Amino acid sequence: MLRIVFMGTPGFAVPTLEKLLDAGKQVVAVITAPDRPAGRGQKIQYSEVKQCALKHGIPVLQPEKLKDPAFLETYRALQPDLNIVVAFRMLPETVWNFPPHGTINLHASLLPQYRGAAPINWAIINGEKETGLTTFFIEKEIDTGKIILQQKMHIGDDENAGELHDRMMHQGAEMVLKTVEMIENGEVRSIEQNQIIENDNIILKPAPKIFKDDCKINWKQSLTAIHNQIRGLSPYPSAFTILSGDNTSEIPLKIYKSSIRHFKNPEKPGTVGTDGKNSIWVNHPEGAIYLEELQLAGRKRLKAEEFIRGFPLLTGIWKVK
Repeated sequence: MLRIVFMGTPGFAVPTLEKLLDAGKQVVAVITAPDRPAGRGQKIQYSEVKQCALKHGIPVLQPEKLKDPAFLETYRALQPDLNIVVAFRMLPETVWNFPPHGTINLHASLLPQYRGAAPINWAIINGEKETGLTTFFIEKEIDTGKIILQQKMHIGDDENAGELHDRMMHQGAEMVLKTVEMIENGEVRSIEQNQIIENDNIILKPAPKIFKDDCKINWKQSLTAIHNQIRGLSPYPSAFTILSGDNTSEIPLKIYKSSIRHFKNPEKPGTVGTDGKNSIWVNHPEGAIYLEELQLAGRKRLKAEEFIRGFPLLTGIWKVK
């Protein structure tokens, strides 16, 4: 049986670790992020992967630096046959190249497309109808290693990043287990990504880390592009705009859920409309975008009807910018 070292930090990685353990795989240690203070009380929080490991009595390593000699000595003493990485940081070659069966990674796209830190977000932001999951061997350049397995997944028209994330983390767990069993049985026939790029003449789409500038809505985009940006950033880090009214300061407004209606709109683009009961919308040359879940800075996330009841500020002329 392979001696496995599992590396991951957030909740996305937990179903994979659980799946491996339920299947009786020998996970000899877990490597995860160091404990950090979080929340208003700044209490020390364990990563979700660490919590899972402790529940199952698995040793946990939490190095600040993966090149630290003391960590590397401890890691090598584990004598891993295989590393498994799910939602973890970039590894030095001294780690990913150490086990005889290498290091496999689960990536939330159909590689070679959407290499990078935020593949789920960018696939939705870009309006893709299909994405998928990939297991591959880690090599020196990020997300470029030989592909082992892939599984296509449909993206719903109104599905957001959080919903797709949750579907992927469970299907990804199944894929990783299958990949491990293929390695155990000597059944892996991996494919070079460059071969796919050349054979299919692919133009690559990147998936870099999301920054604040990526989250601000540009109301000059098409209705569809704005809707895709909102759902591609929901629930985190969330799209936002600036709300401004007569004789008031500008107010940041996060938008988590939207819908669009296409029609010829004579109203001034960028003005905010409401029926005073259930609906809030932003006028757009192509029609209107309805803001179904919103959050003012320092307030709770609310549905449109709750927002209207709690904040009658939408009387008068309001604009987004």
